[in-house]
Amino acid sequence: MSLHAHNDALMCKVFPSSLDSTALRWFNGLQKGFIHNFAKLIQEFGARFVTCSWVPQPANTLLSIKMRVGETLQSYASRYWELYNEIGGGDEKIAASTFRIGLFEDFELRESLTKRPPDDMRQLMRCIEEYKRLEDDRLQNKGKAPLLSCS
Repeated sequence: MSLHAHNDALMCKVFPSSLDSTALRWFNGLQKGFIHNFAKLIQEFGARFVTCSWVPQPANTLLSIKMRVGETLQSYASRYWELYNEIGGGDEKIAASTFRIGLFEDFELRESLTKRPPDDMRQLMRCIEEYKRLEDDRLQNKGKAPLLSCS
């Protein structure tokens, strides 16, 4: 696009493809004829969304995420990874521990992670994948798959 930076019409047409749903609703709601050039579009966009700047979450926010009743491990893990990535790192042992705390107390994976806490997020991810495979095996073999033993 840098080759076409001086083509206001093209830049205004391409601009919406970079927006999320909230910003796209704003863009689609602009009054016809209100924007005369790309510089004006950028100025209006900045004025509207400057207060929506991303603010990093503190690491202790991970303590607030809990598995919901009826929620799958996949869904809980996805929500957890999304929040973990927003935080942008930190002590991986603590982060892995907060994942465990968010699981139900009688969840087999929680017990395994308590007995053998993962050293980092990769090890936690491997353990989750192993647990999901065992769950699938148990469903296929009517509960006769071996117990989980993360290492």
